[in-house]
Amino acid sequence: MKAAQDIILRPIITEKATDGIADKKYAFVVAKDANKVEIKKAVEELFKVTVAKVTTVNQKSKAKRLRMGAPEGKTAAYKKAYVLLAENSKSIEFFDGMM
Repeated sequence: MKAAQDIILRPIITEKATDGIADKKYAFVVAKDANKVEIKKAVEELFKVTVAKVTTVNQKSKAKRLRMGAPEGKTAAYKKAYVLLAENSKSIEFFDGMM
């Protein structure tokens, strides 16, 4: 099994993602080959919380214009995980300053 740091790559800190913090819903970029069970265990191990539900989304790459005359580029594809904590669980301290 992979280490928890190899599964949870980084948090997603956008306006839409931070709206869910009040409801104990957090967003992370995760490894593409990670499944929901591995993501749940990794979040529980890293942040010492209880996870109720994990939802995943594969974000496709998008076409990106570069400079004049250059060929068209693409953004990177990645996998997102939305993690909902249990009602009796504490919040993740990393996100507390963003509310």
